[in-house]
Amino acid sequence: MIPKKAALHNLGCKVNSYELEAMQQLLEEAGYEIVSFEEKADVYVVNTCTVTNIADRKSRQMLHRARKRNPDAVVVAAGCYAQTGGEDLCKDGSVDLILGTNHKGDLIKALEEYYRSAKRTTEVDDIREIREYENLRIHRTAEKSRAFIKVTDGCNQFCSYCLIPYARGRVRSRSLDEVRKEAEALAEAGYQEVVLTGIHLSSYGTDPGFGTVSSGESSLLSLIRLVSQIEGIRRIRLGSLEPGIITESFAEALARTGKICPHFHLSLQSGCDATLERMNRRYRTLEYREKCGLLRRVFDDPALTTDIIVGFPGETEEEFQISRAFVDSIGFYETHIFRYSRREGTKAALMPHQVPEAVKADRSREMLGINRLHMQEYETAMIGKTAEVLIEEIREIGTEQFVLGHSREYVPVAVPLQGSLHGGDLIRVRITGFLQPHMLRGLYFETK
Repeated sequence: MIPKKAALHNLGCKVNSYELEAMQQLLEEAGYEIVSFEEKADVYVVNTCTVTNIADRKSRQMLHRARKRNPDAVVVAAGCYAQTGGEDLCKDGSVDLILGTNHKGDLIKALEEYYRSAKRTTEVDDIREIREYENLRIHRTAEKSRAFIKVTDGCNQFCSYCLIPYARGRVRSRSLDEVRKEAEALAEAGYQEVVLTGIHLSSYGTDPGFGTVSSGESSLLSLIRLVSQIEGIRRIRLGSLEPGIITESFAEALARTGKICPHFHLSLQSGCDATLERMNRRYRTLEYREKCGLLRRVFDDPALTTDIIVGFPGETEEEFQISRAFVDSIGFYETHIFRYSRREGTKAALMPHQVPEAVKADRSREMLGINRLHMQEYETAMIGKTAEVLIEEIREIGTEQFVLGHSREYVPVAVPLQGSLHGGDLIRVRITGFLQPHMLRGLYFETK
């Protein structure tokens, strides 16, 4: 008899979250009851991450925690750390099944085989040889208001600090037809906003053998057009983009759909060209600045967000100040700041002049100060404007009840509860000011 209780835990990025939801739905379809990871279950699935050494350690900790919760359970390690750290996991008595990044869809088959044979199994391919996209699907998502749709896997960039190409392999794109089917199903389920995401979204459709699209149009743009035409989808967000894909024709085509949210996350990592070169990034600051300007010409005051790494090997104080000044000059709505984390197996780990942790901490604080200033400036500029808000939840703040959501720019908005508003509703409101900042961090606007 197949055990009926399964618990899942995710580590890492939005792509990992999507894949975990797909595995959960496979378990549900096979008759499993999904329970909290804190409960005793018959099967534990940990979707692992390997982006840093800390992520590896957290992945192992969660696997060990699962084994302690129920020594008789089947413990499954799936995903990126399962792919790169398979040899170590094979020696780990806490793990029964190891599923690499291209075998998450085989979860049920692997469990059935384990129950028949009671033998520990490893399903890990040489990811460098994989050229086909693994078709995982979801028909709903844990988020009640917006749905993520994974459209690419793998990466060809080989940034010097990153292990992802070794964990995920080369770029592989999901077919337009498969994306359409999933988007239609999500629209029928009531989702009005979808987020197109992937390991390297800008490379969608560039893999050999993917097929052709209309002349002069990128595969990603064809994908966006297709999703924008689906009835019921009213807002489309894009995951992280590379500056190189932003051209005038691309930006104008996005605007013409009428459904693209003016919220663009453009990868930066450093505002210093010398550091970008050591990182093996494919652009320089002049190009990056031009692409930000282009988006601001085509869209009305879009929210531009980015990632910054401080303390990359060899980053001098002068280079950091150049990066800091560049970030300040662009005026991002939000900047996600990361201290460089040495990752075994990458070129950057072997570079000389590793930056001390105390220096990284100081630089991170400086960047965080810039981030707070520009967030406040962007949000203050919204006061008096009308915003379209996707309602996500109802929450009590202080003595009042509010519906909480995000504008098209992904600015958090709190609206005093009135009438019969529900999660997933789209409403138009006038921004009137800031909530008291001590009430709840991350909520900025009260609207009436």
